Amino acid sequence: MKRTTSRETWTTHSTGALIAEGKLTIGDGYRAKNSELSTIGLPFARAGNIDGGFHFEDADRLPEDNLGKVGDKVSQPGDVVFTSKGTVGRLAFVRATTPRFVYSPQLCFWRTLDPDVIDDRWLFYWMCGPEFRRQVSGLKGQTDMADYVSLSDQRRMEISPPPVTIQRAIAGVLGALDDKIEQNRRTALALERLARAIFQAWFVDFEPVKAKAAGATAFPSMPQAVFDALPTRFVDSDIGPVPEGWEVKAIGDVVTAKGGGTPSTKNSEYWDGGVHCWATPKDMARLNHPVLLNTERRITDGGVNSINSGILPIGTVLMSSRAPVGYLAIAGVPTAINQGFIAMVCDGPLPSTYVLNWAFTSMDTIKAHASGTTFPEISKKNFRPLPVVLPAPDVIAAYKETADPLFALLTSSVRESEQLSVLRDYLLPRLLSGRVRVRP
Repeated sequence: MKRTTSRETWTTHSTGALIAEGKLTIGDGYRAKNSELSTIGLPFARAGNIDGGFHFEDADRLPEDNLGKVGDKVSQPGDVVFTSKGTVGRLAFVRATTPRFVYSPQLCFWRTLDPDVIDDRWLFYWMCGPEFRRQVSGLKGQTDMADYVSLSDQRRMEISPPPVTIQRAIAGVLGALDDKIEQNRRTALALERLARAIFQAWFVDFEPVKAKAAGATAFPSMPQAVFDALPTRFVDSDIGPVPEGWEVKAIGDVVTAKGGGTPSTKNSEYWDGGVHCWATPKDMARLNHPVLLNTERRITDGGVNSINSGILPIGTVLMSSRAPVGYLAIAGVPTAINQGFIAMVCDGPLPSTYVLNWAFTSMDTIKAHASGTTFPEISKKNFRPLPVVLPAPDVIAAYKETADPLFALLTSSVRESEQLSVLRDYLLPRLLSGRVRVRP
């Protein structure tokens, strides 16, 4: 990699000319009727499903029988996805491993037709860069619809690609960083699902106890000594049958539930030069995995002292208690919180990973105890009595020994990805501008 300011061979093109020459196409989404959508078929992607990647868990589906009406508005590997309505400006790159989906009218796709002129991954990074962003900002300022960039306007933009060998070199550097970030994302997701699946099996479905009662001599995810000590009978409780010897407690009896607050924004001494993380539900909304490592705003010692809950320790389970109820994460750094949380300090018999997964699996119950006319909110008073199963100490210890290393690896993957993202965001404008060049 070397520094240079030379861009003599970087020619500016209009997107319209590239389209006319068959080098590029820019399309929009399919206007599906509600009657066409279903719970089966290809995801029908809207702006909310796009945020650096693709999240189709809650997406509507378009049955494949209807794809004849869709034409080219189905994703292809190499497409660059651009949210042009609603939340304008989100971008994602369609990988070979991305499940096929149908574009909605909230989305546009930029598709390279001649890779010897425009490299598809370079195109994605160019659209992430300042040249594209400036044009989008200018177009938004010329319309009464502030949250809309038309297809015709996109087809009148200008693009300045370097020779394709340089495009590929740029995409190779930035793509290697993004590939590692994507690998970390998949690893973290697998670890998260594994810890939750074990929790579900042991403490919700009671599969090891049921297996032992049915004559099994071992259970795959449980240490043998712990399995041997399990009961073989169930007893009635307030939440239904639970293994004999296990208890049902109020969550407020086994963790310390705390709320937060907002230091006065009129007092600069609480904010200027702040070094302590101060979390809001907005910080939780941006998380892809349930670990909080940073916050948008920070407060001073004085700001911390103005909040009754102060600084919460690493390992505190954070749950947004309103707008909306249910964002969850374990604090990976000491943090203060605003009033939109219930924080569970795990200073009792249950470890953080247990409490986190209890909250995930109990979320329907938690939300059912929320109230409010403007938006649902669950108070600490209504939260503390909610039931939680308290297993035998050796079973709790076994889960902690299994789940804590998984969560530590998850946290390590998320932390590394954040560092790689900083490096990518530093390099991207410099590579695209030619200030830093890579050898083809």
